[in-house]
Amino acid sequence: MKNSLFKIGLIALFVTILSSCVPKSKIIYLQDIDSQLPTKELNYESIIKKDDVLRIIVSSEDMELARPFNQLLNATAGNELVVNGQNKLLGHLVDNDGDISYPLLGSIKVAGKTRKELTDFLQSQIRERFVKDAVVDVRIVNFKVTVLGEVNIPGTFDLEYNRITLLQAIGTAGDLTIYGNRKNITVLRDVNGIQKVHKIDLTKSDFIDSDFYYLQQNDVVVVEPNYAQVQAAGFNRNASLFVSIASVLLSLIVIISRN
Repeated sequence: MKNSLFKIGLIALFVTILSSCVPKSKIIYLQDIDSQLPTKELNYESIIKKDDVLRIIVSSEDMELARPFNQLLNATAGNELVVNGQNKLLGHLVDNDGDISYPLLGSIKVAGKTRKELTDFLQSQIRERFVKDAVVDVRIVNFKVTVLGEVNIPGTFDLEYNRITLLQAIGTAGDLTIYGNRKNITVLRDVNGIQKVHKIDLTKSDFIDSDFYYLQQNDVVVVEPNYAQVQAAGFNRNASLFVSIASVLLSLIVIISRN
């Protein structure tokens, strides 16, 4: 009887320790990167969508000529953007038809264009008709991505530069926890009002060559718990506690077996 209790204790301790281990093959990112990394140039441009707010700044050697395109608002106006911590610049909201109303040029279809395409269009129109040396800068000021699930800092992150990769977004969220399933990351993306779903395996590098390596504004990244975590329902998070309890039980069994 005493030997049976001793064996049971050893088995319990072994199972407890083993259950807290996760194979390296399920943790390490980009395991095939040395042989599979894409070699072609990666092109990226933010696509303007409905409900985006655009910051459009027109510069010129004579800023008085560019002033009509950089409309400043009072503190109570809507869609206002702070420039250099002082003036408030008109933010152009993309309406449900995908248009903005722009000074002197009127209604312009912008949804579906890249920032570069809109920049080139506005610059050519303004130079041709109003300011010959105009330089245009277009930014999406409400560019944000959301990272949820098994990451250390889940949340929604505002991005000033309109450019972020999936790996950078995960880094911004504090990386995956040890319990995150790196083989089945979900990216949700709004495409013309329809939610598209894409699955990504971070242990492989092939996603770098996909449309989901660079995230678009309002993308949502969801990291699900790994299989062991789902099955254990919280056991792994308390593995050290259970190891301690198992050690105490084993010690008691040894003491009892000696008496």
